[in-house]
Amino acid sequence: MTVVTALDSELAAESQSGRKRYLTVATRLAFMLVFAALWMGGSLYLAIPWINALANDIGLVAAWLVVAGIALIPGYINAFLIAGLLFDWRPKFKPLEQAPGLSILIAAYNEEDSIYGTLGSIYSQNYPGPLQIVVINDGSQDRTAEIVREFQVLVERLQVHYTLELIDCPKNAGKAAALNQGLMQAKYDLVATVDADSMLFGEALLNIVTNHVRSPSRTASTAGCVLVRNSRKNMLAKLQEWDYFLGISVVKRIQSLLQGTLVAQGAFSVYNKSALEEIDGWRDTVGEDIVLTWKIIEKGYRVGFAENAFAFTNVPEDYRTFYNQRKRWSRGLIEAFKRSPRVLIQLRLNTPFVWLNVLFPYLDCIYLFIFLPGVLGAIFFKYYAVASIVTLLLLPLILILNLLMYVKQVSVFNQYGLKVRRNILGALVFMLGYQAILAPACIVGYASEMFNLRKSW
Repeated sequence: MTVVTALDSELAAESQSGRKRYLTVATRLAFMLVFAALWMGGSLYLAIPWINALANDIGLVAAWLVVAGIALIPGYINAFLIAGLLFDWRPKFKPLEQAPGLSILIAAYNEEDSIYGTLGSIYSQNYPGPLQIVVINDGSQDRTAEIVREFQVLVERLQVHYTLELIDCPKNAGKAAALNQGLMQAKYDLVATVDADSMLFGEALLNIVTNHVRSPSRTASTAGCVLVRNSRKNMLAKLQEWDYFLGISVVKRIQSLLQGTLVAQGAFSVYNKSALEEIDGWRDTVGEDIVLTWKIIEKGYRVGFAENAFAFTNVPEDYRTFYNQRKRWSRGLIEAFKRSPRVLIQLRLNTPFVWLNVLFPYLDCIYLFIFLPGVLGAIFFKYYAVASIVTLLLLPLILILNLLMYVKQVSVFNQYGLKVRRNILGALVFMLGYQAILAPACIVGYASEMFNLRKSW
């Protein structure tokens, strides 16, 4: 799909919503790029003496790589996101005259502790259209299948009009294979995925379907807003609460502004069945959801984001599980690049975000191996080679960005009766130290896929 077509689609969407169009998406993108470039230009001017001084120790090329990774590119990214939030005026979609049929796929492996609650949250949705729920028991060795059967008996006795089906696979074949099994049984044109440990909130299904149906015609997928369910457990869970609330959700929001969210997460997203069949469904990869999303984008489709369709999921409560999860996510990014390389050269409104993803391995390496040791050197040994006023300028930028993210998210929460839990310590640690525990897992994930190491889930 060309940029012009994307703009025409956006105009149609805004016309549907009844909102007066003030700025095209292309104009907003231009402002975002200019603002980020101006910030980077000013930072570069201030950084020249720093680069020259550092070059005396490590050489000019290395000095440029270090300063760019520590200050220039992170500053550019933060400025780009700030501008995106300032120009993020989302349309309010008109209610649907008639809700379309929806097939929900739930791939479950050893989920006896959570599958009942997940099904209960779906049945409490009061979705006004036909609903087919398909649970794919992927060779579980616990009572997952038995609990689903018990739930089937319950809904039959209560004569609930949603249908609940169980595909009981004898052997574990992986999430992608399970979802593809469910896709073959899906009978509606819209297909949603919900993780077996996720809980849908309020009218999540109706909101995500309304957003999807009212979006431009080339929209093939829409991601829901996934938040943390078990945030009270410990500090690691609290940090991830802010990551999901400020980081992941808001970045998806800005990406959707540019006509292309880059990950429709498996935890809660909706798809056109025809688009899933066109790309042959999910691939047997570590990051099956990002690989699927990039295949959809590569085919010229649009991927949206429904900021008012909430699902709460459990996040890792110990570092080992967190490390393995984020390693998989990072490996999935490299898988997506390897399987959909044309996304890099297909000029679309969200292309700047695609190119920024290319820099993530480099930025994480600079952060972990240069920036963090440099901070420790400055604090304990008064060695300031990698410290500069340009680095310090990132702090107010980070604070402004997180404040804008917070304001945007709170405004959405307030509309739907959700409250932001007071977690000030977690917020501070998230802004200043979360990357330190995240970067090691990311770097190992990138390297694992780059060197084709054995895959593990």
